[in-house]
Amino acid sequence: MLRPFALHQPATLGEVAALLAERPQAALYAGGTELLLLMKSRLVHLDDLIDLKRVPDLGGIAEDGGGLAIGATVTHRALERSEAVRARWPLVAGVAAHVANVRVRNVGTVGGNLAFADPHSDLATLFLLFDGAVDLTSADGARPLALADFVTGPYETARRPDEVLTRVRLRAWPVGTSGVYVKFGLYERPTLGLALALTADGAGRVTGARLAVGCVSARPHRIEAAERVLTGHPLDTLTRLADDLGTAASEAVTPVSDLHGAADYKRELTRVFARRALETAVARAQGRPLGARYPHAIVV
Repeated sequence: MLRPFALHQPATLGEVAALLAERPQAALYAGGTELLLLMKSRLVHLDDLIDLKRVPDLGGIAEDGGGLAIGATVTHRALERSEAVRARWPLVAGVAAHVANVRVRNVGTVGGNLAFADPHSDLATLFLLFDGAVDLTSADGARPLALADFVTGPYETARRPDEVLTRVRLRAWPVGTSGVYVKFGLYERPTLGLALALTADGAGRVTGARLAVGCVSARPHRIEAAERVLTGHPLDTLTRLADDLGTAASEAVTPVSDLHGAADYKRELTRVFARRALETAVARAQGRPLGARYPHAIVV
């Protein structure tokens, strides 16, 4: 049974900001998939809970200057089913379709997922490949913040107590970019999430690479050393660099031992799946079949 608390249901973003200014210890929620579990387990006790579901400004999906703006209360299911996202941002829709299970996706929100900062978040890892940024709003105004700076550690973010995450912004990839997301795990939460994108010019030479690894460390991060391994090489010869890519990726992560595996095990997973992701990304860039699937892994 939940302990008593005051439920506030503001109808505008201004009302949310005013409530947070008065009650900085209040918790924000929309889907509540993580928060309610903590409350039921009595791991947290809250005097005030602010329901964001009635704030219309937070529930939209829109293309914005060539990028994608996702409101904080957009559910994973809505992101997965959005025709615009499926058509122009298929990797985003595909990863959203594999978050947890369908019951969670129907109520869990994009903003809540990022704000909770679970180190096993698929979206936090994937969005790094799109130079993801969040908008944080308070009574003093709004401030943008790169997602790489927003998530500071496991269940920790740079959001101030008087701020609410209002939207996530993704930057479109350059023309000629192909990407892949691989998640591996024996449990509902992934042990490893790895995203890779390759940009090639008309001659088939890689002009840019993006690699992000999550779940194995305290927070997801881009691995620039591994990206440099691939840049400047022809797509036709890129798989020859798979060992170098895997080594660079595995050396750059700082894995944490937990119920999902020991640190050395996670480092080896990073090495193996960086190689496999490269094979898939090259195949997609060249318009070839995707190749083999892997046990306990989802390839999007």
